[in-house]
Amino acid sequence: MTKFTDLNLHPKVLQAVAESGYETPTPIQAQAIPPALEGRDVLGIAQTGTGKTAGFTLPMITLLAKGRARARMPRSLVLAPTRELAAQVAEAFDTYAKHFKLTKALLIGGVSFKDQNAAIDRGADVLIATPGRLLDHFERGRLLLSGVQIMVVDEADRMLDMGFIPDIERIFSLTPFTRQTLFFSATMAPEIERITNIFMANPVKVEVARRATTAETIDQRLVMVTPSRKDRQPTEKRAALRALIDAEGAGCTNAIIFCNRKIEVDAVAKSLKKHSYNAAALHGDLDQSKRMEVLGGFRDGSLRLLVASDVAARGLDIPAVSHVFNFDVPIHAEDYVHRIGRTGRAGRTGIAITICTPMGEKHLADIEALIERPIPRADNPVGRPAPKAADAAETAAPERPNRPRRARSDKGAQAPDPLPATAPEADAQAPRAAAAPAENKPKSRRGKGRSGGGGDAVVGMGEHMPGFIAKSFEERLSG
Repeated sequence: MTKFTDLNLHPKVLQAVAESGYETPTPIQAQAIPPALEGRDVLGIAQTGTGKTAGFTLPMITLLAKGRARARMPRSLVLAPTRELAAQVAEAFDTYAKHFKLTKALLIGGVSFKDQNAAIDRGADVLIATPGRLLDHFERGRLLLSGVQIMVVDEADRMLDMGFIPDIERIFSLTPFTRQTLFFSATMAPEIERITNIFMANPVKVEVARRATTAETIDQRLVMVTPSRKDRQPTEKRAALRALIDAEGAGCTNAIIFCNRKIEVDAVAKSLKKHSYNAAALHGDLDQSKRMEVLGGFRDGSLRLLVASDVAARGLDIPAVSHVFNFDVPIHAEDYVHRIGRTGRAGRTGIAITICTPMGEKHLADIEALIERPIPRADNPVGRPAPKAADAAETAAPERPNRPRRARSDKGAQAPDPLPATAPEADAQAPRAAAAPAENKPKSRRGKGRSGGGGDAVVGMGEHMPGFIAKSFEERLSG
């Protein structure tokens, strides 16, 4: 079995790895580190949670051990799709380079340009950035990329999903063609393959798992929720989520709950907190300080439930996540692989439970086609709730009040009812037009009578000729 000591890493790197408690590299690390140390381009494809970050961080630190960065000219560049992933790479760099005097700069949104400019001006051996903020600094004339010796693109498929590919191509064009490129991704879309063919020179391809596969350490389940009414679907899904969390009991030490939309993230987090669950929201609209606070709380265990959008689906290394709940079936099938990959990491077991409504069945079929197996079905712990009494009253057809028609104010006499009453009590009853069942009443073409009561207007004149017309007709006859 390969050990880190067999990979020709710098002794100070090995010391930091040992102090972190690692002895054996993961397959992606064992296969990617040797060619990276030789200076070759590496194309790494591995499912999430397999240690890709250390796979490029460790050889980078070894290669950068000699030399010194100049102001505004970083020696290496790491591109990450999200602020959280960039911050995580920066933490890994601090962990494994603590015995070196290497410098780093982290360029992400939501942080002051002033502090980032100061870090660039001091010189950065490693520049870790999101594409947008990197180009902001470049266009302001604060940064030169002509000194980049090693360039890393992490979570490239997420870059594609977020629309960063044009930015990536531009950044590649700003770096020397002699650079070494390390390209890592969980999946390999055709557009990603096109970029690697253009910007990488005879790369060593490392693929340690079949594309778009899920880890065998994850127990996957699917719960169908059929709402009693369409407008009650969100409420009943949230009730099912709470019941699923409760059913897992003490085994659910912490969990990430994924939603498709930011507004849904806020709604689910608010609902959980209302029912006394320790939960918080994480999505792209939050301030960077708030996002880091929430993520820090989840990492240190002070926060049990993290309700997140797909901003947390890629690359975040939180090894001890016991559960993942998909409150919504992901729209893109590959996002399912990334979401559930937040649990069952580093050889641990994990549980991933997906809640599906009839509207999500199409996306579910795409997911099962991608992973090439059906997701085992589980029972809905709350079943299909019966509608409450108030809800039933709302859905029932309202009864029409049985009240007599209002008498006309016309001075003319009403035309007599041609049908005589058959019982003595008939004189005390309302007129027949009002007493007749609603389904037997003639309907107005306009749907409402003159008084706006609906259904009580008489169509045509015949025997029910209004009094004022009947009077004028009788006067003509007498004349």
